[in-house]
Amino acid sequence: MLKRRIIPCLDIKNGRTVKGINFINLRDAGDPVELAKIYVEQGADELAFLDITATVEKRKTFAELVERIAAEINIPFTVGGGIDNVDDVSLLVGAGADKVTINSSAVRRPELISEIAAEFGSQCVVVAIDTKKTDDDWIVYVNGGRTETKLNAVEWALRAEELGAGEILLTSMNSDGTKEGFSIDITSEVSSRVNIPVIASGGAGRMEHFRDVFFNTACSAALAASIFHFGEIDIRDLKRYLNSENISVRL
Repeated sequence: MLKRRIIPCLDIKNGRTVKGINFINLRDAGDPVELAKIYVEQGADELAFLDITATVEKRKTFAELVERIAAEINIPFTVGGGIDNVDDVSLLVGAGADKVTINSSAVRRPELISEIAAEFGSQCVVVAIDTKKTDDDWIVYVNGGRTETKLNAVEWALRAEELGAGEILLTSMNSDGTKEGFSIDITSEVSSRVNIPVIASGGAGRMEHFRDVFFNTACSAALAASIFHFGEIDIRDLKRYLNSENISVRL
């Protein structure tokens, strides 16, 4: 099996890294470029940068930040936030991004997935799915987790793959920022149904949580934010721990 990946995620607001709980109560977590450099030194496999308040007006500003990040790191990184068309992707890829992630825009206009895949390849398209369990059903939310849709998370993941997505970034809103562990049930269901890599997101608080999600689901990567940003877990220590638990990681 391919080595499991560890991906720090930096949510960006007005050029700063922020982190909240259940998508709200944001607090400052530092400069994204400096954090990125630290994570590269610690052995992160990839990085993700999400402009959580992106608008068309801020797109150029975000591209400038992407250029600064690309100049400082040497591992793949994914960027997202407010991407509505192929031109937005072209701007970010031109600035140095390896992949882009789309969420609300893909739900509004699913053909956007196919358009980006046709232009840049499926490997460039990460479809982010924010989902919350409601009445025993995992429902997709958009607009930064503020707006409920009628979509079932598993069905939407399958549809995204069919349209050309190369990867799924699956965030459990129930677990996000709680540090109580990843949502194993929905992560297991999605990762076992699709044939593309799934990144587990939402809920990491201890090293054991990474072990559990890798043991109990077919996800290929696990993403976390605050535990890395605030120095609670060093990626080097996490990888050594996972290796000792017979989980294949890149040391």
